[in-house]
Amino acid sequence: MDSDFERLIAEADAAPVTGWNFAWLDGRAREQRPSWGYQRQQAARLATARAALDIQTGGGEVLAEAATFPPTMVATESWPPNLAQATRLLHPRGVVVVADPDEPPLPFADTAFDLVTSRHPATVWWSEIARVLEPGGTYFAQHVGPASVFELVEYFLGPQPAARRERDPDTEAAAARAAGLEIVQARPERLRMEFDDIGAVVYFLRKVIWMVPGFTVAGYRDRLGDLHRQIAEHGPFVAHSARTLFEARKPV
Repeated sequence: MDSDFERLIAEADAAPVTGWNFAWLDGRAREQRPSWGYQRQQAARLATARAALDIQTGGGEVLAEAATFPPTMVATESWPPNLAQATRLLHPRGVVVVADPDEPPLPFADTAFDLVTSRHPATVWWSEIARVLEPGGTYFAQHVGPASVFELVEYFLGPQPAARRERDPDTEAAAARAAGLEIVQARPERLRMEFDDIGAVVYFLRKVIWMVPGFTVAGYRDRLGDLHRQIAEHGPFVAHSARTLFEARKPV
């Protein structure tokens, strides 16, 4: 394999992947952003809330962009490196960061919050969201949609027909209704992504670990080499992410 390939994969394999900031990819990968501006809308809702919970906050980067927090602001996270980063970032702003395994039950009392938010939750426990929301409270979130970045997933894993059906917005909306919530909006979009070099692919798969479970450079070296040559000959690798804007309300 050529020296450029070796350099790119070594660089990406050594890059830190803690937190949920993708600045390392600046200039070497791009993703079209959803039209609705989740962070801006989340911040506006936080500014008028009384007590809010951000589920699976990652490293706290998205939540920290809000200019104003409600009097009670709590965030949960399960992965220890992200938990430590979120604590460092959010504690000085008065946010209580709670270690939570992302499994029921949420460690909060019934009707504790008038707003629950989440950006790209790995799991969604609708009955728990409904339980901790007060009557009239809102769940506002951006979910990963079905078959997101599956051009890349299936390049490494082959066809994944069952997985393509997961995270369907209609299925998720039905589950929310079954938990007693009213759907205000469930708005899907598919968005173009481009990876300019093999290092960008390696970094992305190391950071978003559920895309290709167990991914390592050593384990997929031959396939990475093929993709490196494909990008060199034909230009950026193109994939499409899927996002759904969810807003649900607990009846009064």
